[in-house]
Amino acid sequence: MATNTHNMSEEINKDEIDHLDEPIESKKEVQKDFQGLLESTKKFLTELLDIRENTDQEATKAAIIADIPFKGHTSWILICSIFIASIGLNANSTAVVIGAMLISPLMGPILGMGMSLAINDIDTLRRSLKNLTVMVVLSVLTAYLFFAIFPLQEESSELLARTKPDIRDVLIAFFGGLALVIARAKKGTIASVIFGVAIATALMPPLCTVGFGLAIGNFDYAGKALLLFGINTIFIALATFLVLKILRFPMVRYANSKRRRQIARVVSFTALAVMVPAGWIFWGVYQEFKFKSDANSFIQENVIPYTFTKDGRFLKDLTVLNFSRDKDPEIELIFMGNEGVPEGVIATWKSNMKKFDDLEACELKVIQGSSNDQVEQLKYVEELYQTQKTELLDKDEKIQFLESELQRLNKLNAKQIPFQDISAEAQANYENLEYLAFSNAIRTDFKKLDTVSVFEAKWKREAKRATILKESKKLHTWLKVRLKDSTILLTEIIQD
Repeated sequence: MATNTHNMSEEINKDEIDHLDEPIESKKEVQKDFQGLLESTKKFLTELLDIRENTDQEATKAAIIADIPFKGHTSWILICSIFIASIGLNANSTAVVIGAMLISPLMGPILGMGMSLAINDIDTLRRSLKNLTVMVVLSVLTAYLFFAIFPLQEESSELLARTKPDIRDVLIAFFGGLALVIARAKKGTIASVIFGVAIATALMPPLCTVGFGLAIGNFDYAGKALLLFGINTIFIALATFLVLKILRFPMVRYANSKRRRQIARVVSFTALAVMVPAGWIFWGVYQEFKFKSDANSFIQENVIPYTFTKDGRFLKDLTVLNFSRDKDPEIELIFMGNEGVPEGVIATWKSNMKKFDDLEACELKVIQGSSNDQVEQLKYVEELYQTQKTELLDKDEKIQFLESELQRLNKLNAKQIPFQDISAEAQANYENLEYLAFSNAIRTDFKKLDTVSVFEAKWKREAKRATILKESKKLHTWLKVRLKDSTILLTEIIQD
């Protein structure tokens, strides 16, 4: 009996052990399958993204060096492309500007700078810097002469678009540079990529805009356009440097160890001199990007939902966001109409601005049309149009809006009523007139809106009705003649 019990116990224990081994073996199989999946994924991504195997280092280096020289044919091609770009910018023709960018040889020395820094080649670096400098000077001089001599000097949207660099220009230059160098390094260069990068990075138009700014004496335009060209140059060179480092292009060797160390120091210093402004520019445009993002969120959440009870309105398209590293940023909100925003609401907006990290030190300016007379409103809109021309010229809807606003204010200005003089003259001419009131009213025939002047006359109680009717008619006629406005309305209050 004891023996049978012992045997049964052994069988049970064996079954339990076998049962415990099953999940352990299953877990190992799952781990093995997962590791296999990871290895397969890693192999697939390596084959997909690896660019080292299909890179021709010698051909790439030779092609970049061949594009650096600037003389003879290259110089004339540059001059012609500058003229074409200047004409295209002046005529506001995107197609012509694109054509000029495709034939421009400016990219060669920039790639040469990035490559020379990556492979420690001081001679190539010197030639690249010299040729790039000559190219820039010749480009600006050619553009300056064109705009100084050409009779039409309109500030087109294509020109002004090159005077406001931001974070998008940094990203376009960097990723465009990456694409360009990767295409150059591939066995059998991808020409379409080179053409696409030439269009996207747009080296030529900023230099034309520098020449335009100098020709019209606007150094702010020239400075901002030169900054955009600097952004493109630095970040294309930086992308070239990084890609060639990743591809492990061989360093240039020098027989003299002392010279090798000196060159290494010069190249390292130059690379640092490129990296520092690149970082400074990127940080600046990134800060501006964050400020504008928070400012737009603040306006969307606080200002736009505010509703007027009468005819006031918020001109969102004319909002001004001023960012500067040297002083606190500003948000300028513009309102028009006969109703202003209460001070309490403005105080609430200022308080809510503190909730946004990049708006804590921001100043909120509120320009209200209701606080000014019509002439001042008219002047303000005209000044605003001039100062915001950079933003507005490439946006037809905003231009149409401004034109309609100017027309409206011009009409109001034309209907300015010298009410104090009118009331004194009316009192002298109509002895039964007790008081005279005036207001502007908006009238519509359901096709268009119009502003009309409405006078209200209250006659004395003791005056006879026939006399009042006669004098009221004369008063109405006199007001039309006196103010040279046939649309004037007159309402009467006759006391019983």
